[in-house]
Amino acid sequence: MNKVVFIGAGPGDPELITLKGKKWLEQADVVIYTGSLLNPEYLKYCKKGVELYDSAKMSLPEVQQVTLAGVKAGKRVVRLHDGDPSFYGAIQEQMSFLDKEGIEYFRIPGVSCLQGGAAALNRELTLPNISQTIIITRPEGRTPVPEKESLIELAKHQATMVIFLGTPHIARVVVDLQKGGYPADTPVQVVYKATWPEQKIVKGTLTNIVEKVKAEGITQTALIFVGNVLDPQAYDLSKLYDPAFTTAFRKGA
Repeated sequence: MNKVVFIGAGPGDPELITLKGKKWLEQADVVIYTGSLLNPEYLKYCKKGVELYDSAKMSLPEVQQVTLAGVKAGKRVVRLHDGDPSFYGAIQEQMSFLDKEGIEYFRIPGVSCLQGGAAALNRELTLPNISQTIIITRPEGRTPVPEKESLIELAKHQATMVIFLGTPHIARVVVDLQKGGYPADTPVQVVYKATWPEQKIVKGTLTNIVEKVKAEGITQTALIFVGNVLDPQAYDLSKLYDPAFTTAFRKGA
């Protein structure tokens, strides 16, 4: 079958891959996987004799070459990403190449580390009268971000924020968030390797989270969650289950 399958493997726990993703991974002849971020336990689902390529050690042209060679040989090619590659997955450039070559592909979504982290924290990220918006972003590092999407600008909303790729710059992140408007006592929780056996959770506020994260030695592979949903003192209950609220399925009292 001359198609490439992009699979979101999930955040780390190998049981969090979807049934569909596992099925296609088991059938793959060629698997290009993100070795720097992916739990190697996922590779145990691969069949004997599969060709494995660690994209962490490859450039984009090398990934393209392996993909193209596999497809031309009539092999089932899987591109295995951690989490869900919709966020910072660098897959658009891969898909654009396949479009140019006239190669069909499809994607199987995965559980993002965002969802894995929220589950680890046992927190709902959208609470009535506290925050109904989640901002997913990253700080500027070696790769720039548009000026209008700087942390200072985004912090003006004081919505729930989930920051990818931010722990190496966490001191600057905290400063920018406060410059943008988050109070110093805003709750911050950092999840390292969400759903992995070595998962760590660090809880604090914008005042002390930097010291706490440094004390745990966390420098990468972590998400920064920011906002009052993490430690709500009071919040409105959902109207969906309010006995007095009429929905399309039941009449309110």
